[in-house]
Amino acid sequence: MQDDVEQLKGRLVVSCQALPDEPLHSSFIMGRMALAAKEGGAAGIRANTKEDIREIQSQTELPVIGIVKRDYKDSGVYITPTMKEIEELMEVRPLIIAMDATDSLRPQGVTLDTFYSRIREAYPGQLLMADCSTVEEAVHADELGFDFIGTTLVGYTRQSRGQRIEAEDFRIIREIVARVKHKVIAEGNIDTPRKAKRVIELGAFCVVVGSVITRPQLITKAFVQGLKD
Repeated sequence: MQDDVEQLKGRLVVSCQALPDEPLHSSFIMGRMALAAKEGGAAGIRANTKEDIREIQSQTELPVIGIVKRDYKDSGVYITPTMKEIEELMEVRPLIIAMDATDSLRPQGVTLDTFYSRIREAYPGQLLMADCSTVEEAVHADELGFDFIGTTLVGYTRQSRGQRIEAEDFRIIREIVARVKHKVIAEGNIDTPRKAKRVIELGAFCVVVGSVITRPQLITKAFVQGLKD
């Protein structure tokens, strides 16, 4: 396990995800997307659902950061929000399981602290990543004991509305790196090789890049908008 973690140090993790309403939604396609990412030099994959992860594992031996995105009516938390999703992921055993680590309540009013304790009790050896949206959330997740602190949700929550990771030369990442003891994974709005290199220089353990590599509809839209501008 430690060797797999060290394989990620200073390198690129590619997020291979397509939700049900997206054109590439298919475990088969995500498996091939992961294989393409490997051929391009990726050190790891971030993937959604046990079905996609199982297919990715059949195509490449790269370490996986696993999540399950699922909506619940009584909560805005949708990245691995309950023990049901944890148990699904444990069927395929990704190297790391990532989850929403914001201060929002999980389904049925469960706090992050309670959820974290339940996971550690059930699966004490599993590596866990905290998907955070603010510096304060990152510090709290670090204190709880998450193995990895991620910036995945910066700008996507009510707590972080209007923020961007690269604002003021990646101020958020620099502050998180300075204040936590666990490894920081930079993720979110990192859409150029220059930005990816910069977050590693600032102390991030590794960097996750998704849409700009694996969502062709968004890449196309950017070119179309550029021509209009």
